[in-house]
Amino acid sequence: MTASDTRGTPLLRPRLLGRSAVNAVVGISVLYTLLPVLWLVLAASKDRDSLFSSDLLSLDGFSFVQNLQDLFAMDGGLYGRWYVNSLLYALLGAAIGALLSVACGYAFDKYHFPHKEKLFGLVLAAVMVPQTVLALPLYLMASEAGVVNTFWSVFIPVLFNPFGVYLGRIFSQGYVPDEVLEAARVDGAGELATYLRVALRMLGPGLVTVFLFQLTAIWNNFFLPMVMLSEQDLYPVSLGLYQWNSSATVSPEYFPVVIMGSLLAVLPLILAFVLLQRFWRSGLTAGAVK
Repeated sequence: MTASDTRGTPLLRPRLLGRSAVNAVVGISVLYTLLPVLWLVLAASKDRDSLFSSDLLSLDGFSFVQNLQDLFAMDGGLYGRWYVNSLLYALLGAAIGALLSVACGYAFDKYHFPHKEKLFGLVLAAVMVPQTVLALPLYLMASEAGVVNTFWSVFIPVLFNPFGVYLGRIFSQGYVPDEVLEAARVDGAGELATYLRVALRMLGPGLVTVFLFQLTAIWNNFFLPMVMLSEQDLYPVSLGLYQWNSSATVSPEYFPVVIMGSLLAVLPLILAFVLLQRFWRSGLTAGAVK
């Protein structure tokens, strides 16, 4: 063994130990993430009696199709209504909110106006305010406007996201060179045309990233609908399943449908991340390009 081999051998052990530690942490994180989903899939296939009396991994009491039928038949098909409500709140809210956030971030990045940095500081301060703190003021404002217990009382507040504005500015800095905008202006394009035809196309990955953040937040939104809504037909899935779960302590027949409903409730988010992951990953690296 040469002197170089002697010096190199001790360096391999810390490197291998470090790699093993990282792999162990990643494996534990994956299990922590996937085990609840696996439990949800297995539990959704059990009938009420087998759910509490049999081994979860056994095939006894397999009732996936029946649970699915019971879910959409329970309480006159309310779950289907809740699901459509959540899709409207989340998809429309995330799309419009992402467009507004990216446009505001672009304005903060590319334009100069009085007190710009102070206003952006207020946006950053708003990021740190928990959404639950804003629920009561939003309720009072909605009450004054006469829109409590309506679709708009939940839909309008989710359109504005300070964190999305912050991300929009970061993406604008990373993706939209000032030289390209100047060239568009020299060619005679107005400010609106420059943004829509030039900047917005470059901001595509960032727009998708903000959309996914918004979609996740709105789909999982619970406290605001609980404060604003009293009519069941307007409930999103999260609030509706919470109500059914509360009723399950008195009426056990709700347990299988709550579990099946929870399984279906996570599918749109999984589908959105799978379909848009290419844009998601490129959007997350915007800051590294700068």
